[in-house]
Amino acid sequence: MARQHTLTRCAFAAALLVSSFAATAQTTETITITGSFERLPGFAGFPGQTDARTPLQAQVYGSERLVDENVERLGDITRLDAGVSEAYNATGYWAGLSVRGYTLDNRFNVRRDGLPVSGETSFALENKEAVEVLKGASGIQAGTSAPGGLVNLRVKRPVAGKRSATLWWEGSSTTGAAVDVGDRAGPDGAFGWRINAAYEDMEPRVHDTDGHRRLLAVALDWQFGSDSVIEFEAESSRQQQPSIAGYSMRGNVVPDAKDIDLRTNLNHQPWNGPVEMAGDTASLRWRQRLAGDWELRAHAMVQKLRMDDRTAFPYGCYGCYAADPSLEFPDRYAPDGSFDYYEYRSLNERRDSSALEVAISGSARTGVIGHALEAGALRTKYTGRFEDQVYQWAGVGKDDGSMITDGSDGTLSPNTDRDERSTEFFVRDAMTLPGGWSLWSGLRHTRLTRESVRTSADDDGGLRATDYDQDVTTPWLALAYQITPQTMAYASWGRGVESAVVPNRPRYVNAGQALPALKSRQREIGVKHAGSELEASVALFQIERPRIGELNAACDGDVDDSCRQGVVGEQRHRGIEANVLWRQGAVDWRASAMLLDAVRHESGSGDGLRPENVPSKTLRLGADWRVAQVAGLVMQADLRAEGDRVVLPYDDSVRIPGWASLDLGARWTQQLSSGRSIVWRAGVDNVFDRKAWKESPYQFDHVYLYALESRTLRASASVRF
Repeated sequence: MARQHTLTRCAFAAALLVSSFAATAQTTETITITGSFERLPGFAGFPGQTDARTPLQAQVYGSERLVDENVERLGDITRLDAGVSEAYNATGYWAGLSVRGYTLDNRFNVRRDGLPVSGETSFALENKEAVEVLKGASGIQAGTSAPGGLVNLRVKRPVAGKRSATLWWEGSSTTGAAVDVGDRAGPDGAFGWRINAAYEDMEPRVHDTDGHRRLLAVALDWQFGSDSVIEFEAESSRQQQPSIAGYSMRGNVVPDAKDIDLRTNLNHQPWNGPVEMAGDTASLRWRQRLAGDWELRAHAMVQKLRMDDRTAFPYGCYGCYAADPSLEFPDRYAPDGSFDYYEYRSLNERRDSSALEVAISGSARTGVIGHALEAGALRTKYTGRFEDQVYQWAGVGKDDGSMITDGSDGTLSPNTDRDERSTEFFVRDAMTLPGGWSLWSGLRHTRLTRESVRTSADDDGGLRATDYDQDVTTPWLALAYQITPQTMAYASWGRGVESAVVPNRPRYVNAGQALPALKSRQREIGVKHAGSELEASVALFQIERPRIGELNAACDGDVDDSCRQGVVGEQRHRGIEANVLWRQGAVDWRASAMLLDAVRHESGSGDGLRPENVPSKTLRLGADWRVAQVAGLVMQADLRAEGDRVVLPYDDSVRIPGWASLDLGARWTQQLSSGRSIVWRAGVDNVFDRKAWKESPYQFDHVYLYALESRTLRASASVRF
């Protein structure tokens, strides 16, 4: 209770600071900034509303900001936002992220132009106009999803006279090139087109991780008449690169990152190979203006992913400790750094997703109350098809990378095919009340159907087929007061839902059974301000969700029918989050910070433990200085800092230390004749070459440690013609 009062006082003080600062800030000129604070993302569910007048926390990071901050993959957005953290975010693999301390579900928490796509792939960003983050209120946008928030990729659309080509270099020998061209044609520019293409040879500082990737994307639109628009886009991307395996504890000790050669990739063995990811996505959207300001929207998308997953997987030490072979370390390495290698090989993984959304939006009035309404339906389908996989012991390794093994015997074991379908109906209403008040409400009802079956019979001859249906409803409600035309205070409440199934493993007596819908609760109060000099927001939030675990203490992973999985307690995240963009003369100051009190409670127990891999403090500070003496030159600096993280789920006294890292950069726009220009960029990430563990995911019942990237030089040139 004392912590809650402390956080409430902090939120109140921060709100007063924002309001008083906003009142004294004087408007001198209008400056357009592409960065954190733009219009409210359309996927947030209230189209046409501005961020300053909507009771949601949503950040938009435009393409120029992404390039300036060296955001090359989705997992790099942790550089920008204190509310977004690493969650098993390994190079060469898909991004693992958390928002407000809750790990995002890559099946449900990733959107593309507002429609759900599978995040189990590597996304190219060269054809993305922005990366958008919606926090807390994911229940009104997604039928089932992790409660922290959603991430949306906004695709670039046709622009008249768009011509640019970019070359870049990074680290030791990573090089790449990209082109972005487009135009409009026809009467009044009714037809638009845009093409993005990119190729990169990747040679990171970590040894044995060389790879390459490529992208080809096209976007088209046609405005026929004054009231109708059809938009089409498609992209094809390929990436081939070995993933990076995490380090781990040595016995009961977390090793100092300074004592390890972090350029060593433990995933390198002669029998291993790269992770290969291929993705093809296409969408078609029709927007039709109706009477008044009403609009009908139909939006369809298809995504097809293919993946070959290969890993030399370090996992525990079962008798591999030379000093005492009788000792076992099931979830970490031995005290001398020894571990068991497992060969993991799952080829031709196919994940196909499709979505169709039809919605109508517009405004109406009932007496003195104005309504901004949206209602619609969303139909989605996901199909996962897999082949039998290899997961076999392959020898003994050591965390200095010195040991070579012969590989496993290649024995195949069953995988699991999945089918998921959902139908969602939603309605949202932003009501404008007299006296500066507004009431916001949303309701989404979802019908889920899921099935799974083994790819081949297990040792008992069964396929372990499962299927189940669920109906879930997620409401959301907010009350807001417009203090000034630029400043809003609000309070909101909502529910989210997750759906879970007990794994199809022999250890579980209830294997394959669907668990009751996991309903989370989210409460938030906040203040937002958007002026020409100052844009700021502060929010105090609390999110509670059920936690799944083993219901019986005698659970033994090696004994059939010895475990039962179910809801074992609750996890509560309570925190305060703030974002600021302050334009002061020639300098733009940026700040993002979060204090998080995260606790998980077991049923029937007292005080709980702090969850693993969740930092209690995060900070992002940045500044852009427009140098008056050199036209077009901007000097940039960014500081990233995080507090410690818990390593073990059952002992929160074991932690990795906090860390801080400084990045420096410069951008110079060289103006040429006829409106052409060259944008030169150069930078150094982790200037002081800080050695630290950046995250500690407890993944697959094992401790992993991932290191902060070492000092990296980078440079690029973009010609606009």
